Amino acid sequence: MTFVRPVLAALILFSSAPLPAQPLEPPKTAKPDKLLAAAAPAAPAEAPSGPAATVVTVSNGGGSGSILPALPGAPTEERIRLDKITTVNTIKQQEFTQRMRALTEERDEAVLRNTLLAEKLRAEFAPVEHEQKTLQLKGQIEEEKFMRAAAELRHQRDRARLENELAREKLNAETIKADAEKLRRDLVVQELDFQARKLRQEADLADNKTVAIKADLELRAKKEAWRKEANREPDYEKEPFKNGVLTVSDRRITVEGPIVYGTADYVTERIHYFNNKSEEFPIFLVIDRSPGGSVMEGYRILKAMQASKAPVHVVVKSFAASMAATIATLAPHSYAYPNAVILHHQMWGVSFGNPTQQKQQLDIMKEWDRRLREPIARKMGTSMDKFTAEMYKQNVDGDWEEFADAAVRLKWIDHVVHEIRETGIVKEPETKLEDKPRLPFGLAEESDAKGDRFVRLPRLQHSDAYFMFNRDGYYR
Repeated sequence: MTFVRPVLAALILFSSAPLPAQPLEPPKTAKPDKLLAAAAPAAPAEAPSGPAATVVTVSNGGGSGSILPALPGAPTEERIRLDKITTVNTIKQQEFTQRMRALTEERDEAVLRNTLLAEKLRAEFAPVEHEQKTLQLKGQIEEEKFMRAAAELRHQRDRARLENELAREKLNAETIKADAEKLRRDLVVQELDFQARKLRQEADLADNKTVAIKADLELRAKKEAWRKEANREPDYEKEPFKNGVLTVSDRRITVEGPIVYGTADYVTERIHYFNNKSEEFPIFLVIDRSPGGSVMEGYRILKAMQASKAPVHVVVKSFAASMAATIATLAPHSYAYPNAVILHHQMWGVSFGNPTQQKQQLDIMKEWDRRLREPIARKMGTSMDKFTAEMYKQNVDGDWEEFADAAVRLKWIDHVVHEIRETGIVKEPETKLEDKPRLPFGLAEESDAKGDRFVRLPRLQHSDAYFMFNRDGYYR
Protein backbone atom coordinates (compact mmCIF):
# COMPACT_ATOMS: atom_id res chain seq x y z
CA MET A 1 0.00 0.00 0.00
CA THR A 2 2.96 2.37 0.50
CA PHE A 3 3.74 2.08 -3.20
CA VAL A 4 0.15 2.45 -4.42
CA ARG A 5 -0.40 5.80 -2.77
CA PRO A 6 2.37 7.66 -4.73
CA VAL A 7 1.05 6.15 -8.00
CA LEU A 8 -2.49 7.39 -7.31
CA ALA A 9 -1.15 10.81 -6.37
CA ALA A 10 0.79 10.98 -9.67
CA LEU A 11 -2.33 10.05 -11.65
CA ILE A 12 -4.38 12.77 -9.89
CA LEU A 13 -1.70 15.36 -10.63
CA PHE A 14 -1.49 14.23 -14.22
CA SER A 15 -5.25 14.45 -14.76
CA SER A 16 -5.59 17.87 -13.07
CA ALA A 17 -2.52 19.57 -14.62
CA PRO A 18 -3.18 22.03 -17.56
CA LEU A 19 -2.35 20.72 -20.99
CA PRO A 20 0.32 22.58 -23.01
CA ALA A 21 -0.71 24.43 -26.11
CA GLN A 22 0.05 22.43 -29.22
CA PRO A 23 -1.00 22.87 -32.83
CA LEU A 24 -4.03 20.94 -33.85
CA GLU A 25 -3.23 17.84 -35.71
CA PRO A 26 -5.53 15.33 -37.14
CA PRO A 27 -5.97 12.35 -34.84
CA LYS A 28 -4.09 9.30 -35.66
CA THR A 29 -6.26 6.37 -36.25
CA ALA A 30 -5.21 3.33 -34.32
CA LYS A 31 -6.77 0.06 -33.47
CA PRO A 32 -7.54 -0.23 -29.81
CA ASP A 33 -6.81 -3.60 -28.19
CA LYS A 34 -9.58 -6.00 -27.35
CA LEU A 35 -9.84 -4.85 -23.72
CA LEU A 36 -10.24 -1.16 -24.67
CA ALA A 37 -12.64 -2.02 -27.44
CA ALA A 38 -14.85 -3.92 -25.02
CA ALA A 39 -14.81 -1.08 -22.44
CA ALA A 40 -15.20 1.95 -24.86
CA PRO A 41 -18.69 3.29 -25.77
CA ALA A 42 -19.99 3.23 -29.31
CA ALA A 43 -18.64 6.08 -31.57
CA PRO A 44 -21.06 8.76 -32.84
CA ALA A 45 -22.69 8.18 -36.19
CA GLU A 46 -21.19 11.30 -37.73
CA ALA A 47 -18.15 13.22 -36.72
CA PRO A 48 -16.72 16.28 -38.44
CA SER A 49 -13.47 15.73 -40.07
CA GLY A 50 -10.95 18.06 -41.43
CA PRO A 51 -7.34 18.73 -41.53
CA ALA A 52 -7.43 21.68 -39.24
CA ALA A 53 -8.82 20.31 -35.95
CA THR A 54 -10.07 17.30 -34.02
CA VAL A 55 -13.56 17.55 -32.61
CA VAL A 56 -14.99 15.88 -29.52
CA THR A 57 -18.54 15.50 -28.31
CA VAL A 58 -19.40 17.32 -25.10
CA SER A 59 -22.58 16.59 -23.14
CA ASN A 60 -24.65 19.66 -22.29
CA GLY A 61 -26.88 17.97 -19.71
CA GLY A 62 -29.59 16.99 -22.18
CA GLY A 63 -29.92 14.04 -24.38
CA SER A 64 -27.67 15.57 -27.11
CA GLY A 65 -24.18 16.92 -27.07
CA SER A 66 -22.37 19.61 -29.00
CA ILE A 67 -19.36 18.94 -31.09
CA LEU A 68 -16.33 20.98 -29.96
CA PRO A 69 -12.87 20.94 -31.23
CA ALA A 70 -10.49 18.89 -29.01
CA LEU A 71 -7.56 20.54 -27.29
CA PRO A 72 -4.32 20.07 -29.04
CA GLY A 73 -2.18 17.28 -27.43
CA ALA A 74 -5.05 16.07 -25.17
CA PRO A 75 -5.16 12.32 -24.64
CA THR A 76 -7.98 10.46 -26.22
CA GLU A 77 -10.58 8.51 -24.24
CA GLU A 78 -8.98 5.26 -25.33
CA ARG A 79 -5.68 6.49 -23.96
CA ILE A 80 -7.25 7.54 -20.67
CA ARG A 81 -8.96 4.15 -20.23
CA LEU A 82 -5.75 2.36 -21.09
CA ASP A 83 -3.85 4.41 -18.53
CA LYS A 84 -6.48 3.65 -15.89
CA ILE A 85 -6.32 -0.08 -16.62
CA THR A 86 -2.52 0.06 -16.53
CA THR A 87 -2.66 1.89 -13.21
CA VAL A 88 -5.10 -0.67 -11.75
CA ASN A 89 -2.87 -3.51 -12.94
CA THR A 90 0.14 -1.78 -11.41
CA ILE A 91 -1.70 -1.35 -8.10
CA LYS A 92 -2.78 -5.01 -8.08
CA GLN A 93 0.78 -6.04 -8.91
CA GLN A 94 2.08 -3.95 -6.01
CA GLU A 95 -0.55 -5.43 -3.70
CA PHE A 96 0.46 -8.93 -4.82
CA THR A 97 4.10 -8.01 -4.23
CA GLN A 98 3.22 -6.76 -0.74
CA ARG A 99 1.32 -9.97 0.04
CA MET A 100 4.22 -12.05 -1.23
CA ARG A 101 6.60 -10.02 0.91
CA ALA A 102 4.36 -10.56 3.98
CA LEU A 103 4.16 -14.31 3.25
CA THR A 104 7.95 -14.40 2.78
CA GLU A 105 8.45 -12.66 6.12
CA GLU A 106 5.97 -15.04 7.77
CA ARG A 107 7.80 -18.00 6.24
CA ASP A 108 11.17 -16.66 7.49
CA GLU A 109 9.67 -16.13 10.95
CA ALA A 110 8.29 -19.68 10.94
CA VAL A 111 11.70 -21.00 9.88
CA LEU A 112 13.30 -19.04 12.73
CA ARG A 113 10.76 -20.38 15.24
CA ASN A 114 11.33 -23.94 14.03
CA THR A 115 15.08 -23.39 14.37
CA LEU A 116 14.67 -22.08 17.94
CA LEU A 117 12.34 -24.98 18.76
CA ALA A 118 14.88 -27.45 17.41
CA GLU A 119 17.58 -25.81 19.57
CA LYS A 120 15.33 -26.03 22.65
CA LEU A 121 14.61 -29.69 21.92
CA ARG A 122 18.33 -30.38 21.56
CA ALA A 123 18.91 -28.58 24.90
CA GLU A 124 16.12 -30.57 26.58
CA PHE A 125 17.36 -33.88 25.24
CA ALA A 126 20.98 -33.11 26.16
CA PRO A 127 20.52 -34.41 29.79
CA VAL A 128 18.83 -37.54 28.41
CA GLU A 129 21.72 -38.11 26.03
CA HIS A 130 24.12 -37.46 28.92
CA GLU A 131 22.24 -39.96 31.08
CA GLN A 132 22.28 -42.45 28.21
CA LYS A 133 26.03 -42.04 27.91
CA THR A 134 26.35 -42.39 31.69
CA LEU A 135 24.34 -45.61 31.61
CA GLN A 136 26.50 -46.84 28.74
CA LEU A 137 29.59 -46.03 30.80
CA LYS A 138 28.13 -47.82 33.83
CA GLY A 139 27.36 -50.78 31.62
CA GLN A 140 30.95 -50.80 30.44
CA ILE A 141 32.12 -50.63 34.07
CA GLU A 142 29.86 -53.52 35.03
CA GLU A 143 31.13 -55.46 32.05
CA GLU A 144 34.70 -54.71 33.13
CA LYS A 145 33.88 -55.97 36.65
CA PHE A 146 32.39 -59.09 35.15
CA MET A 147 35.52 -59.59 33.05
CA ARG A 148 37.68 -59.18 36.17
CA ALA A 149 35.55 -61.67 38.06
CA ALA A 150 35.84 -64.07 35.14
CA ALA A 151 39.59 -63.52 35.11
CA GLU A 152 39.68 -64.26 38.86
CA LEU A 153 37.78 -67.49 38.27
CA ARG A 154 40.17 -68.41 35.51
CA HIS A 155 43.03 -67.62 37.89
CA GLN A 156 41.50 -69.91 40.50
CA ARG A 157 41.06 -72.58 37.86
CA ASP A 158 44.70 -72.16 36.84
CA ARG A 159 45.75 -72.30 40.48
CA ALA A 160 43.80 -75.52 40.94
CA ARG A 161 45.55 -76.93 37.89
CA LEU A 162 48.85 -75.81 39.34
CA GLU A 163 48.09 -77.54 42.61
CA ASN A 164 47.32 -80.72 40.70
CA GLU A 165 50.62 -80.40 38.83
CA LEU A 166 52.43 -79.84 42.12
CA ALA A 167 50.81 -82.94 43.50
CA ARG A 168 51.99 -84.89 40.49
CA GLU A 169 55.47 -83.42 40.90
CA LYS A 170 55.39 -84.52 44.52
CA LEU A 171 54.65 -88.05 43.47
CA ASN A 172 57.44 -87.88 40.96
CA ALA A 173 59.78 -86.40 43.56
CA GLU A 174 59.48 -89.50 45.70
CA THR A 175 61.53 -91.32 43.10
CA ILE A 176 64.21 -88.62 43.26
CA LYS A 177 65.86 -88.96 46.63
CA ALA A 178 68.30 -86.12 46.22
CA ASP A 179 65.63 -83.47 45.65
CA ALA A 180 62.93 -85.09 47.76
CA GLU A 181 63.62 -83.11 50.95
CA LYS A 182 63.88 -79.77 49.15
CA LEU A 183 60.74 -80.44 47.20
CA ARG A 184 58.92 -81.48 50.34
CA ARG A 185 59.89 -78.28 52.15
CA ASP A 186 58.73 -76.20 49.20
CA LEU A 187 55.47 -78.00 49.06
CA VAL A 188 54.99 -77.58 52.84
CA VAL A 189 55.61 -73.83 52.58
CA GLN A 190 53.20 -73.49 49.69
CA GLU A 191 50.64 -75.58 51.50
CA LEU A 192 50.97 -73.46 54.65
CA ASP A 193 50.61 -70.29 52.61
CA PHE A 194 47.55 -71.71 50.89
CA GLN A 195 46.04 -72.78 54.20
CA ALA A 196 46.67 -69.32 55.64
CA ARG A 197 44.92 -67.68 52.69
CA LYS A 198 42.14 -70.23 52.99
CA LEU A 199 41.75 -69.47 56.69
CA ARG A 200 41.64 -65.74 55.99
CA GLN A 201 38.97 -66.29 53.37
CA GLU A 202 36.96 -68.46 55.74
CA ALA A 203 37.32 -65.81 58.46
CA ASP A 204 36.11 -63.13 56.06
CA LEU A 205 33.17 -65.31 55.06
CA ALA A 206 32.36 -65.95 58.71
CA ASP A 207 32.50 -62.21 59.45
CA ASN A 208 30.22 -61.51 56.52
CA LYS A 209 27.79 -64.18 57.68
CA THR A 210 27.89 -62.74 61.22
CA VAL A 211 27.12 -59.25 59.93
CA ALA A 212 24.32 -60.63 57.76
CA ILE A 213 22.88 -62.57 60.71
CA LYS A 214 23.02 -59.48 62.94
CA ALA A 215 21.33 -57.37 60.27
CA ASP A 216 18.68 -60.04 59.80
CA LEU A 217 18.07 -60.22 63.55
CA GLU A 218 17.80 -56.43 63.81
CA LEU A 219 15.40 -56.39 60.87
CA ARG A 220 13.32 -59.13 62.46
CA ALA A 221 13.27 -57.24 65.75
CA LYS A 222 12.13 -54.05 64.00
CA LYS A 223 9.46 -55.93 62.08
CA GLU A 224 8.30 -57.57 65.29
CA ALA A 225 8.15 -54.21 67.07
CA TRP A 226 6.29 -52.72 64.10
CA ARG A 227 3.78 -55.57 64.14
CA LYS A 228 3.20 -55.03 67.87
CA GLU A 229 2.22 -51.38 67.34
CA ALA A 230 -1.06 -50.04 66.03
CA ASN A 231 0.80 -47.43 63.94
CA ARG A 232 -1.89 -44.81 64.46
CA GLU A 233 -2.38 -41.84 66.73
CA PRO A 234 -4.88 -41.84 69.62
CA ASP A 235 -8.14 -39.95 69.11
CA TYR A 236 -8.37 -36.72 71.08
CA GLU A 237 -11.99 -35.62 71.43
CA LYS A 238 -13.14 -32.52 73.32
CA GLU A 239 -16.52 -34.22 73.75
CA PRO A 240 -15.54 -37.88 74.21
CA PHE A 241 -19.03 -39.26 74.95
CA LYS A 242 -21.30 -39.58 71.91
CA ASN A 243 -24.24 -41.94 71.30
CA GLY A 244 -23.36 -44.18 74.24
CA VAL A 245 -19.70 -44.54 73.10
CA LEU A 246 -16.84 -43.15 75.20
CA THR A 247 -13.57 -42.47 73.34
CA VAL A 248 -10.57 -42.68 75.70
CA SER A 249 -7.20 -41.30 74.58
CA ASP A 250 -3.71 -41.92 75.97
CA ARG A 251 -4.35 -39.14 78.53
CA ARG A 252 -5.34 -42.02 80.81
CA ILE A 253 -4.67 -42.81 84.49
CA THR A 254 -5.42 -46.28 85.86
CA VAL A 255 -6.61 -46.88 89.43
CA GLU A 256 -6.58 -50.57 90.30
CA GLY A 257 -6.88 -52.22 93.71
CA PRO A 258 -6.85 -50.48 97.09
CA ILE A 259 -6.00 -46.79 97.40
CA VAL A 260 -2.96 -46.78 99.64
CA TYR A 261 -0.02 -44.56 100.41
CA GLY A 262 1.51 -43.52 97.05
CA THR A 263 -1.71 -43.71 95.01
CA ALA A 264 -2.33 -39.96 95.32
CA ASP A 265 1.16 -39.12 94.09
CA TYR A 266 0.72 -41.47 91.15
CA VAL A 267 -2.63 -39.95 90.12
CA THR A 268 -2.05 -36.25 90.86
CA GLU A 269 1.35 -36.12 89.17
CA ARG A 270 -0.22 -37.45 85.97
CA ILE A 271 -3.09 -34.98 86.20
CA HIS A 272 -0.56 -32.15 86.43
CA TYR A 273 1.48 -33.61 83.58
CA PHE A 274 -1.50 -33.88 81.22
CA ASN A 275 -2.56 -30.33 82.16
CA ASN A 276 0.92 -29.08 81.29
CA LYS A 277 0.68 -30.80 77.91
CA SER A 278 -2.80 -29.49 77.09
CA GLU A 279 -5.64 -27.94 79.06
CA GLU A 280 -8.01 -28.47 76.13
CA PHE A 281 -8.52 -32.23 75.96
CA PRO A 282 -9.98 -34.39 78.79
CA ILE A 283 -8.09 -36.62 81.23
CA PHE A 284 -9.49 -40.09 81.95
CA LEU A 285 -9.27 -41.71 85.42
CA VAL A 286 -10.14 -45.36 84.76
CA ILE A 287 -11.21 -47.49 87.76
CA ASP A 288 -11.42 -51.18 86.95
CA ARG A 289 -11.81 -52.70 90.42
CA SER A 290 -11.15 -50.76 93.61
CA PRO A 291 -12.54 -51.44 97.10
CA GLY A 292 -11.53 -47.94 98.24
CA GLY A 293 -8.77 -47.15 100.68
CA SER A 294 -7.05 -44.27 102.42
CA VAL A 295 -9.25 -41.20 102.90
CA MET A 296 -6.26 -38.84 102.78
CA GLU A 297 -5.02 -40.28 99.50
CA GLY A 298 -8.51 -40.23 98.02
CA TYR A 299 -9.15 -36.65 99.16
CA ARG A 300 -5.94 -35.50 97.41
CA ILE A 301 -7.18 -37.15 94.21
CA LEU A 302 -10.53 -35.35 94.54
CA LYS A 303 -8.87 -31.96 95.02
CA ALA A 304 -6.55 -32.54 92.05
CA MET A 305 -9.56 -33.38 89.85
CA GLN A 306 -11.44 -30.27 91.01
CA ALA A 307 -8.42 -28.01 90.42
CA SER A 308 -7.60 -29.46 87.00
CA LYS A 309 -8.19 -27.02 84.12
CA ALA A 310 -8.45 -29.95 81.72
CA PRO A 311 -11.74 -31.79 82.43
CA VAL A 312 -11.30 -35.07 84.34
CA HIS A 313 -13.60 -37.96 83.32
CA VAL A 314 -13.84 -40.92 85.73
CA VAL A 315 -14.69 -44.30 84.19
CA VAL A 316 -15.82 -47.32 86.28
CA LYS A 317 -15.53 -50.58 84.38
CA SER A 318 -16.27 -53.21 87.06
CA PHE A 319 -16.43 -52.16 90.70
CA ALA A 320 -15.91 -49.01 92.74
CA ALA A 321 -16.59 -48.97 96.48
CA SER A 322 -16.07 -46.64 99.42
CA MET A 323 -13.33 -44.10 98.60
CA ALA A 324 -13.27 -45.17 94.93
CA ALA A 325 -17.07 -44.73 94.72
CA THR A 326 -16.72 -41.31 96.37
CA ILE A 327 -14.17 -40.26 93.72
CA ALA A 328 -16.48 -41.46 90.92
CA THR A 329 -19.58 -39.77 92.36
CA LEU A 330 -17.89 -36.41 93.06
CA ALA A 331 -16.00 -36.35 89.72
CA PRO A 332 -16.90 -33.56 87.23
CA HIS A 333 -17.79 -36.25 84.67
CA SER A 334 -18.37 -39.95 85.38
CA TYR A 335 -19.27 -43.02 83.35
CA ALA A 336 -19.82 -46.72 84.06
CA TYR A 337 -20.61 -49.88 82.19
CA PRO A 338 -24.24 -51.01 82.71
CA ASN A 339 -23.18 -53.93 84.91
CA ALA A 340 -20.55 -52.03 86.88
CA VAL A 341 -21.31 -51.90 90.63
CA ILE A 342 -21.05 -48.72 92.72
CA LEU A 343 -21.09 -49.19 96.52
CA HIS A 344 -21.45 -46.52 99.23
CA HIS A 345 -21.35 -47.12 102.97
CA GLN A 346 -20.19 -45.57 106.21
CA MET A 347 -16.56 -45.58 107.17
CA TRP A 348 -15.24 -48.43 109.24
CA GLY A 349 -12.02 -48.89 111.07
CA VAL A 350 -10.22 -50.35 114.04
CA SER A 351 -9.18 -48.21 116.98
CA PHE A 352 -6.56 -48.95 119.58
CA GLY A 353 -5.64 -47.47 122.91
CA ASN A 354 -7.50 -46.38 126.00
CA PRO A 355 -11.12 -45.14 125.83
CA THR A 356 -10.04 -41.52 125.46
CA GLN A 357 -7.74 -42.37 122.58
CA GLN A 358 -10.40 -44.52 120.96
CA LYS A 359 -12.95 -41.69 121.33
CA GLN A 360 -10.54 -39.29 119.61
CA GLN A 361 -10.03 -41.76 116.76
CA LEU A 362 -13.82 -42.18 116.45
CA ASP A 363 -14.29 -38.43 116.29
CA ILE A 364 -11.76 -38.23 113.46
CA MET A 365 -13.56 -41.02 111.57
CA LYS A 366 -16.91 -39.27 112.03
CA GLU A 367 -15.48 -36.03 110.70
CA TRP A 368 -13.97 -37.79 107.68
CA ASP A 369 -17.30 -39.54 107.08
CA ARG A 370 -19.11 -36.18 107.14
CA ARG A 371 -16.61 -34.47 104.85
CA LEU A 372 -16.81 -37.24 102.24
CA ARG A 373 -20.45 -38.31 102.34
CA GLU A 374 -22.08 -34.92 102.84
CA PRO A 375 -21.20 -33.70 99.29
CA ILE A 376 -22.61 -36.98 97.94
CA ALA A 377 -25.90 -36.51 99.87
CA ARG A 378 -26.08 -32.91 98.64
CA LYS A 379 -25.59 -34.07 95.03
CA MET A 380 -28.35 -36.67 95.54
CA GLY A 381 -30.67 -33.95 96.89
CA THR A 382 -31.00 -35.44 100.37
CA SER A 383 -29.53 -35.09 103.84
CA MET A 384 -26.77 -37.05 105.59
CA ASP A 385 -29.23 -38.69 107.96
CA LYS A 386 -31.57 -39.80 105.16
CA PHE A 387 -28.58 -40.99 103.15
CA THR A 388 -27.38 -43.09 106.10
CA ALA A 389 -30.86 -44.42 106.81
CA GLU A 390 -31.29 -45.45 103.19
CA MET A 391 -27.97 -47.34 103.36
CA TYR A 392 -29.21 -49.58 106.17
CA LYS A 393 -32.57 -49.87 104.53
CA GLN A 394 -30.91 -51.37 101.49
CA ASN A 395 -28.62 -53.65 103.50
CA VAL A 396 -28.31 -54.53 107.19
CA ASP A 397 -24.56 -53.91 106.97
CA GLY A 398 -25.13 -50.48 105.47
CA ASP A 399 -23.46 -51.46 102.19
CA TRP A 400 -25.61 -49.78 99.55
CA GLU A 401 -24.58 -51.11 96.15
CA GLU A 402 -26.23 -50.47 92.80
CA PHE A 403 -25.64 -51.29 89.16
CA ALA A 404 -24.74 -48.38 86.92
CA ASP A 405 -28.25 -47.77 85.54
CA ALA A 406 -29.65 -47.36 89.06
CA ALA A 407 -26.53 -45.39 90.08
CA VAL A 408 -27.34 -42.88 87.31
CA ARG A 409 -30.83 -42.35 88.75
CA LEU A 410 -29.30 -41.80 92.19
CA LYS A 411 -26.75 -39.33 90.65
CA TRP A 412 -23.82 -41.49 91.75
CA ILE A 413 -22.79 -41.75 88.09
CA ASP A 414 -23.52 -39.30 85.25
CA HIS A 415 -23.78 -41.66 82.26
CA VAL A 416 -24.12 -45.35 81.43
CA VAL A 417 -21.66 -46.17 78.66
CA HIS A 418 -22.16 -49.15 76.35
CA GLU A 419 -18.84 -48.98 74.53
CA ILE A 420 -15.41 -47.70 75.58
CA ARG A 421 -12.94 -47.16 72.75
CA GLU A 422 -9.41 -47.28 74.20
CA THR A 423 -7.59 -45.41 71.39
CA GLY A 424 -4.55 -44.77 73.59
CA ILE A 425 -3.51 -48.45 73.59
CA VAL A 426 -1.30 -48.38 70.48
CA LYS A 427 1.15 -51.13 71.51
CA GLU A 428 0.43 -54.81 71.99
CA PRO A 429 0.00 -55.45 75.74
CA GLU A 430 2.42 -57.91 77.32
CA THR A 431 0.92 -61.23 78.35
CA LYS A 432 2.24 -62.58 81.63
CA LEU A 433 0.64 -65.50 83.45
CA GLU A 434 1.24 -65.18 87.18
CA ASP A 435 0.16 -67.37 90.07
CA LYS A 436 -0.72 -64.39 92.24
CA PRO A 437 -2.63 -61.28 91.18
CA ARG A 438 -0.44 -58.25 90.53
CA LEU A 439 -0.98 -55.50 93.12
CA PRO A 440 0.27 -51.90 92.93
CA PHE A 441 2.58 -49.94 95.22
CA GLY A 442 4.44 -52.93 96.68
CA LEU A 443 1.38 -54.77 97.98
CA ALA A 444 1.62 -58.56 97.93
CA GLU A 445 -0.76 -61.39 98.58
CA GLU A 446 0.06 -63.64 101.53
CA SER A 447 -1.41 -66.76 103.15
CA ASP A 448 -2.29 -67.03 106.82
CA ALA A 449 -2.06 -70.11 109.05
CA LYS A 450 -5.41 -71.35 107.77
CA GLY A 451 -4.30 -71.08 104.17
CA ASP A 452 -6.55 -68.10 103.46
CA ARG A 453 -5.06 -65.50 101.22
CA PHE A 454 -5.00 -61.84 102.27
CA VAL A 455 -3.27 -58.55 101.51
CA ARG A 456 -1.54 -56.68 104.29
CA LEU A 457 -2.32 -52.97 104.04
CA PRO A 458 0.42 -50.46 104.83
CA ARG A 459 0.38 -48.58 108.09
CA LEU A 460 -1.77 -45.44 108.04
CA GLN A 461 -0.33 -41.98 108.53
CA HIS A 462 -1.49 -39.69 111.32
CA SER A 463 -5.23 -38.83 111.23
CA ASP A 464 -5.76 -41.09 108.23
CA ALA A 465 -8.32 -43.89 107.99
CA TYR A 466 -9.23 -46.66 105.58
CA PHE A 467 -12.56 -46.11 103.82
CA MET A 468 -12.97 -49.32 101.87
CA PHE A 469 -15.23 -52.29 101.28
CA ASN A 470 -13.74 -55.36 103.02
CA ARG A 471 -16.58 -57.73 103.85
CA ASP A 472 -14.50 -60.91 103.62
CA GLY A 473 -11.46 -59.53 105.45
CA TYR A 474 -9.20 -59.92 102.42
CA TYR A 475 -7.47 -56.64 103.28
CA ARG A 476 -5.92 -56.68 106.72
